[in-house]
Amino acid sequence: MISRKEAIKNAAARLFRKRGFKATSMRDIAEAVGIKAASIYNHIKSKQELLSELLMEIAIIFTKEMRMIQQTSLDAKQKLERLIALHVRLTIEHTDAIALIAGEWVHLEEEEKLQYVRLRDEYENQFKSIIEQGKAEGLFKQLDTEIILFSTLSTLRWLYSWYSRNRDFDPIELERQMTACLIHGMLKSEGL
Repeated sequence: MISRKEAIKNAAARLFRKRGFKATSMRDIAEAVGIKAASIYNHIKSKQELLSELLMEIAIIFTKEMRMIQQTSLDAKQKLERLIALHVRLTIEHTDAIALIAGEWVHLEEEEKLQYVRLRDEYENQFKSIIEQGKAEGLFKQLDTEIILFSTLSTLRWLYSWYSRNRDFDPIELERQMTACLIHGMLKSEGL
C-alpha cells in the first residue's frame, strides 16, 4: 500500500502529463486522490513542490545510475545496453513522471531548475563519453556524437508515449528490442 503522499504525487504526475503543470490545480489533484482540497496541504506544501519532487527524483536516479555504469570496466556497448535498460525500466515504473521530462521542467522554480539542468547536462555529457569510448574502442561507427546522442535520447525520452498505449508489452522483450534497435545503428561493421 502506498502512502498518501505517494498517491498525491502519482495523481499529480498523471494530471501534469495530461493537462500540463499550469492547467492543473491543487484542487484537481486532491479530487483525483479522493480527498478534500484543504487536506492535501497536510501532505504537500504546493504544486511547485510536487513538480520538483517528481522531476528531481527521476533526474537523481538517472544521474546516480549513470555514475555507477561509468565506474564499471564494461565496454561502451555494454554500458549503452545498461543505459537503455535503465530508461526502459524507469519508463515502465514511472511513466507519468518520465513524461514530464520532455517539457514540464521549465516550470521549476529557478534554484530547482538550475539543479535539474545541471543533472541533465551531467547525464548527457556522460552519455557522450560512452559514445566516444565506443568510437575509440572501434565498436561504434564514426558518426557525429551529437547526432547519436540526440537520436538515442529522443527515442528513449518519448518511449513513455508509446508505452502508455502498449502497457501489455512484455518489459523484458521491450528492453531487448529497444536495445537492438538503438545500438544496431551505432555498431561498426562495413562502411562508415
